[in-house]
Amino acid sequence: MDAADACQRRLGAQFLLRPAADVTEVVRALGAVQAQDYPGAKWALGQRVVGATDATIEALFTAGSILRTHVLRPTWHFVAPEDIRWMLRLTANRIGATMASYNRKLELTADVFRRSHDTIARALEGGRHRTRTQLKDALAREGIMASGQRLGHLMMQAELDAVICSGPRQEKQFTYALLDERAPPTRTRDRDESLEDLTLRYFATRGPATVADMSWWSGLNTADVKRGIDIAGKRLRKVDVGDRPSWLVERQRKPRARASAHLLPNYDEYFIGLRDRAAIGQRARALHLVTGGDALIAHIAFIDGQLVGGWRRLHDRSGVIVALDLVTRVTRDERERLE
Repeated sequence: MDAADACQRRLGAQFLLRPAADVTEVVRALGAVQAQDYPGAKWALGQRVVGATDATIEALFTAGSILRTHVLRPTWHFVAPEDIRWMLRLTANRIGATMASYNRKLELTADVFRRSHDTIARALEGGRHRTRTQLKDALAREGIMASGQRLGHLMMQAELDAVICSGPRQEKQFTYALLDERAPPTRTRDRDESLEDLTLRYFATRGPATVADMSWWSGLNTADVKRGIDIAGKRLRKVDVGDRPSWLVERQRKPRARASAHLLPNYDEYFIGLRDRAAIGQRARALHLVTGGDALIAHIAFIDGQLVGGWRRLHDRSGVIVALDLVTRVTRDERERLE
């Protein structure tokens, strides 16, 4: 399988060629949608749903139909309420291990976390939603120092330990809510069942992808990913993309070829969901522009799943202007698609 074929399959599997009817359907299918950049994450969902607007997605977030928490890699993701608990049980220990050295430097011990969890829970119980600043004040009243990085780590650990998740926004301020009040308890799964579910969702929507790709996306180690592939068995099909062994869901058909153009946000799952992103850089031969700490492009412009440049949203008196920064030549037809 060549890079162009891989890109078409991923576009189709991620609702970018045929949008879904419902935002929650997309979140469930993708498993988790990176939401570090909240406006960008809403744009990512909107690209995949017929007729979606910022207001409709915000309303679902306010109602708790989609939640935002730290899960998988130590960053924020959108997840469905029914998935949040088993995903946390599967990945929280790995995230905690990543954060352990930072916690030690900040003198955050198990006892401190226990006290902070209790304080935060009391502040939120009864359906109350509190901003980070309000919870910082509640912690201070209990003698728990929560300034600077300590506050962020205290909140993250409360998310990882399934104490809190996102609440509705208060104007532009994010709030937290008790997870038990936002997402009622669900049936407890064993680890293999959770691995199987996450593995199938990943390869169904990011495939063809490698073991290293899923390990990067999920935060799980290589052994766990291989275990998930073994459990999935014949429901996955092994293919070679170039010289890399990759997997996709057996029922995942190649979508009918069609011309496409997309303006996707930073951290979009089409891009961030894979460790090896070489397939999208075949045309521009400029993948370094969007990888690493010195990335020059945030929001990415694609033609037929291939990187052709970046885009920026600018404001002037007449409204909003979208400026394209192309890194390779495009045809007149392709430019019209981007426009």
